[in-house]
Amino acid sequence: MNLGMGEIALLIVLALVLFGAKRLPEVGRAAGNAIREFKSALNTNDTDPKAPGDSDK
Repeated sequence: MNLGMGEIALLIVLALVLFGAKRLPEVGRAAGNAIREFKSALNTNDTDPKAPGDSDK
């Protein structure tokens, strides 16, 4: 999916209308933090404390 200059300009105008010029940096910062957290959650190597062969006796 390739976006041209017209589509990008339309998205920017829509964002300005929806959020306003004052809240737009705030929204961008929150989106950046959410993406950063999502990427770090994907990269963590959380393993289950129980091994596959373990059973509760």
